[in-house]
Amino acid sequence: MRLVIARCSVDYIGRLTAHLPMAPRLVLIKADGSVSIHADDRAFKPLNWMNPPCKLKEDGGTWTVTHGKTGEKLVLTMEEILHDTSHELGVDPGLIKDGVEAHLQELLAEHITTLGDGYSLIRREYMTAIGPVDILCRDALGATVAVEIKRRGEIDGVEQLTRYLELLNRDPLLAPVRGVFAAQEIKPQARVLATDRGIDCVTLDYDALRGIEPENPTLF
Repeated sequence: MRLVIARCSVDYIGRLTAHLPMAPRLVLIKADGSVSIHADDRAFKPLNWMNPPCKLKEDGGTWTVTHGKTGEKLVLTMEEILHDTSHELGVDPGLIKDGVEAHLQELLAEHITTLGDGYSLIRREYMTAIGPVDILCRDALGATVAVEIKRRGEIDGVEQLTRYLELLNRDPLLAPVRGVFAAQEIKPQARVLATDRGIDCVTLDYDALRGIEPENPTLF
């Protein structure tokens, strides 16, 4: 990543035109080819930017960033460069979030009645021939329920639960087995597919499972 602090003006030339007058700014030139211009406010949002694929050409005090597909341009007129340095950041390991699936599974097993009154846990990680079902439980009527847990519920998760249900329903000791697809966020397409296959969807509140009260409680 290259960081340049310079007194510059910026002109965008494309589907419309935009002009940033001369002022001190931070220019970020990232390894993916993107270029963004920042002021000392607006949090993370740049004043202007160019996403890759794009190419930067430095011609004295004029820097031109040209998009490889659209031909749009950012023209930076450099009056004074105050700082110019580059750093190799390497491969980023990504964001590690607290509410991972293993934590959700453990919490939901401890608070199985989140799925409904009268629910009882059979076991976590119930093994099948194609892998473990996250949670196997019984509802208030004693029927078997297989629960697949995801942090973000997408179509692949519904397909996975469908395969588990096909196997579990072959076991006369468990059948009939219905499915519950539980996640912190369920994509609309996944919800439609689950409903079509008779699978219930449950949106999990991670903080509520941990017993944390909301900072701004509401009436509804």
